[in-house]
Amino acid sequence: MELWSIKDIDVEKKRVLIRCDFNVPKDEFGNITDDRRIRAALPTIRYCLDRDCKIILASHFGRPKPGEWNEDRDSLKPVAKRLHSLLKQDIIMANNVVGDDTMELAKNLKEGEILLLENLRYNPGETANDSEFAARLASMADVYINDAFGASHRKHASIFALPEHFPVGKKAAGFLMQKEVNFFDKMVKHPVRPFVAVVGGSKVSGKLQALINLVEKVDKLVIGGGMAFTFLKALGYEVGNSLVEDDLIEDAIKIMDRAKEKGVKFYLPVDVVVAPKFAEDTTVKYLPIQEIPCDWMGLDVGPATNRLFREALNDAQTILWNGPMGVYEMDKFSKGSFMMSHYIAESHATTVVGGGDTADVVQRAGDVDEMTFISTGGGASLELLEGKLLPGVEAVLKSRA
Repeated sequence: MELWSIKDIDVEKKRVLIRCDFNVPKDEFGNITDDRRIRAALPTIRYCLDRDCKIILASHFGRPKPGEWNEDRDSLKPVAKRLHSLLKQDIIMANNVVGDDTMELAKNLKEGEILLLENLRYNPGETANDSEFAARLASMADVYINDAFGASHRKHASIFALPEHFPVGKKAAGFLMQKEVNFFDKMVKHPVRPFVAVVGGSKVSGKLQALINLVEKVDKLVIGGGMAFTFLKALGYEVGNSLVEDDLIEDAIKIMDRAKEKGVKFYLPVDVVVAPKFAEDTTVKYLPIQEIPCDWMGLDVGPATNRLFREALNDAQTILWNGPMGVYEMDKFSKGSFMMSHYIAESHATTVVGGGDTADVVQRAGDVDEMTFISTGGGASLELLEGKLLPGVEAVLKSRA
């Protein structure tokens, strides 16, 4: 998938609209707790600053409903403050998205100035992929750059309708977008083998198509998290009150049968951390999968599984990890996820972490610097693994020109 790059087009002294993904976590006081997505956009922003561009930054934040906005919760003002400290320059903060005053600010930008639009989702036209809203955004700029990989799986106005208003030579992917797409595209199509995929998370349904696609490409498939219990039940084990998707048991069997046909080594937990309820003060037991009580639930992989999974990773040359091994947000059930993070970080493989919860685990485990690549987009990376063409990628593909 060859994308138009920001280096392929002339941005010198142009008015450039960069679609970023500044959907970052904040605490109850409105402070940003993880600015990786903001820092990931800096190379593209600095490239434009070096070319005396007039820069307009656009991003969504959270899921505010029209008419129910809460500035403390939904505004991009904290992002403007963080950009100010990272770039060491003033950021002009708009009061809205495409209001007349914002349009005037964009029109009067000077070279090297940066305007940050307010949360795109304040306007209902964003999620509706509204062409009129996109046209108003497009009228602010000469050039469109998509650097929001984490939002590129959504057919929203700033991702899909907006680039339609720019001709070839006036729209391209930013550096982060290119890096994300190239990593996943090359890793899945031309991995250095053995290629091991570690897939976790709560449900099979959210990753079914990715599993079907991956089983055709990997040498080993390691399954953890809540989704493992659907596979274990498919094999006839008693899984108690553990999370199971009964309607996907047949699909789980098909995936395991296909792995056997292809000679793909398929790993499931051999022991689990179980509890009678999901709570911090609950009793926990470490039990083999054959001994899960009928009224208890599995909430993490056990120590024997950790050792098994480490052995599975030993000879890997490429490791893809998407999804935690348990309910890592609670200390009692976090060890499996943190151990997996450490094992992957200690390997000599090319290691790619599919964003979202998995990236959060890696950060909490202190392994960020040891990973080859950590994606900024959980949902977007998952859809790439499913073999889908993302709307944001489609809009800047060279083959569409």
